[in-house]
Amino acid sequence: MTIELLSVERLRARRNNKWRYYPEDVLPAWVADMDFAAAPPIRAFMREMADSSDFCYPLKPPYPQLERVLVERMRGRYGWCVDGAPVEVVNDVVQGICIALETLGKRGQGTVVQPPIYGPFLEATRDTQRPAVFNPLIVTEQSYAIDFDQLQSVAAKDVRFLLLCNPHNPSGRVFTRAELERLAQTALRHDLVILCDEIHADLVYPGKEHIPMATLDPEVAARTVTLVSASKAFNTAGLRSALVVFGSESLHRSFSAFPRRLRGGLNAFGAEAMRIAWADCGEWLQEVLTYLQSNRDLVAQAVRQQMPGISYRKPEATYFAWLDCRDLGLGEEPYDFFLRQARVALEPGLNFGPQGAGFARLNFATSKAILSQILERMSDALSSR
Repeated sequence: MTIELLSVERLRARRNNKWRYYPEDVLPAWVADMDFAAAPPIRAFMREMADSSDFCYPLKPPYPQLERVLVERMRGRYGWCVDGAPVEVVNDVVQGICIALETLGKRGQGTVVQPPIYGPFLEATRDTQRPAVFNPLIVTEQSYAIDFDQLQSVAAKDVRFLLLCNPHNPSGRVFTRAELERLAQTALRHDLVILCDEIHADLVYPGKEHIPMATLDPEVAARTVTLVSASKAFNTAGLRSALVVFGSESLHRSFSAFPRRLRGGLNAFGAEAMRIAWADCGEWLQEVLTYLQSNRDLVAQAVRQQMPGISYRKPEATYFAWLDCRDLGLGEEPYDFFLRQARVALEPGLNFGPQGAGFARLNFATSKAILSQILERMSDALSSR
């Protein structure tokens, strides 16, 4: 096995937010880091940089080797031809979204989002004064669905952007081609710019397929800005590197009007680590996906057998379990109960918007030993109420 599972002792010794934020008696299952060592080729690169004391100013973009790997990967995995498309390197996906909101529309124009949604989406719309216009997902027996009737209504208002998270965080939905085509039709009808966060594209489970929005047709691609990164799938979020792929030169020109200095400097390691991840770490990623799928099933079994009152719909992608705790009577924020009584730190549901009331997100990207402890603590806390 090429993936290395880290013990609690090794995880607590690291300098990251996930394992240092809470007291040591708390098991963290919140922020989107995996408890696995990074892929060996990435670690070898970092050691090489350290051994040569290569901590100097990085090369300035463009990065032709990274862009070449991007082209090869998108064509090979998704049938998406990005050869010749304008590409920008940014520190992370959220930074790219903020700059796009700032440069591709006017203040006061709305941004359609599908809550419950990744909290920084909501922060980005607020901070750039492009207010969020909610088109909440519909909770179904098996999964979550887009409310297309409401979408037509809200898109008819003073809206400029459709902000899409696909695969979706926190629900784990992978939207189908038919769903994406209906979203695209709405964008065309109302002249919306489509901002697609596709950072979880590499974390799709068997039986589902990630379809980049920009592959639907040239007219849709021309109004689409796609944001990608290796950080979630390859556990490198601290290296601060993402790519913005533009469907047209006009979108790129507007985006580029934002002063480059205001973006902050690029990490000396990030772009090259992303290239290595995509080029050389495919076997590692496949093993991780297999392990995550097993963990996903372990959560489902524990919830079904040991946590009556919690509903859990298996995600089609990502390593998040979006736990519906509304029938437990724990109030709007069940996170508080599990932190206090189980000493388990989940991600608060309300961080994903008001539609997250009564929910909590569990990150199951950890060893089975640690995940089993987390689930056991949660079950014991519920049974002792």
